[in-house]
Amino acid sequence: MPEHANLPAHLKTDFDRDGFASIPGFFDKGEVDNVEQRLKRYIDEIVPGVPPADAYFEVKGRPETLKQMHRIMGHDPWFKDLFVSDRFLRVAEFLLGAEADPRGLEYFAKPPLIGTPTPPHQDGYYFMLEPNEALTMWLALDEMAEQNGCIRYVRGSHRKGMRPHARSNTLGFSQGITDYGAEDAAAEAPMMSHPGDLHIHHSMTIHRADGNPTEHARRAMALVCYSALAHENREASEAYQRELTEDLVKAGKI
Repeated sequence: MPEHANLPAHLKTDFDRDGFASIPGFFDKGEVDNVEQRLKRYIDEIVPGVPPADAYFEVKGRPETLKQMHRIMGHDPWFKDLFVSDRFLRVAEFLLGAEADPRGLEYFAKPPLIGTPTPPHQDGYYFMLEPNEALTMWLALDEMAEQNGCIRYVRGSHRKGMRPHARSNTLGFSQGITDYGAEDAAAEAPMMSHPGDLHIHHSMTIHRADGNPTEHARRAMALVCYSALAHENREASEAYQRELTEDLVKAGKI
């Protein structure tokens, strides 16, 4: 298991209490610039050849509206080497209190002027784990504020169980919480971010984001890790993903 000695104790205290924690400046400017260069290569050279389910666009057929990318590590081993490393895994294992199983690297963007809102949801609804012990490490690539759709966590929501979800009309976020209300909104914590900041949230933490009506980009990379103590209903998960992809293709969204 990776060494945890250099991680501050308050990181786990924050995570256990609130359902999320942050490490400002996890990547320095040079490291962010390196990710940017590799990301540009990935988008220019690899994305045109990936399956439709691995790259979503706000407007189909317009590459500049790229909003999400999935299964990145399977298409480019450089990203796997960077994100599936002790640097990330020691954070995941410190917070989970168990060995971490890295399951996927994703890219999330809200293109300037047209980026759509992210409905309130819990990642664990998609993961189908028992127990639902997992986290997402979310690395900011741009300046993020409330104006351009920063991520917003609901404090303490990870301790209150799974909320009811239903199909949403938002591409890339197929499920949204159906009873999100004023009490949830009052507990929201908007996560202002600089490039290189890392936010980590539990799989049961409710989160959402507004759209991006500004001219400023809003991009992040996200690594999902399951706890080794969690058991996935893989058959149900794969069946859901197949059904979702078929629905999106039929609807002409991908």
